[in-house]
Amino acid sequence: MSLLSHSAGASIAEAADATGVSAHTLRYYERAGLMLHPVDRASSSHRRYSDADLAWIRFLARLRWTGMPIATMRRYTELVREGDTTIAERRRLLVEHREVVRHQLDEVTVSLAAIDHKIDIYDKEISPS
Repeated sequence: MSLLSHSAGASIAEAADATGVSAHTLRYYERAGLMLHPVDRASSSHRRYSDADLAWIRFLARLRWTGMPIATMRRYTELVREGDTTIAERRRLLVEHREVVRHQLDEVTVSLAAIDHKIDIYDKEISPS
């Protein structure tokens, strides 16, 4: 089922709402070369995002949220545009980034444990048994 309310595609405001990415960020992704192809335009020259565009933007947002640098995202996008012959290279980029994310997750887990420990100390001070 289409995510779009009409066949012409989503406006930039609708795309922002559907992806959780601001209109400013959508424009930036285009300027940075992160879209797989130029976004369609209505006769009014307003952007019209397809379901495929929205799915790609969601994926880009996930990569960015995990801290992938724009340059790496751009390289990944270029590889996707080049086609199936680049699957191994795309995989390599994602595996490398996964290791970065896992390290970040480990660091956050250790920090969370330290916070929990401090909260436990305060709980004992507030409610001595």
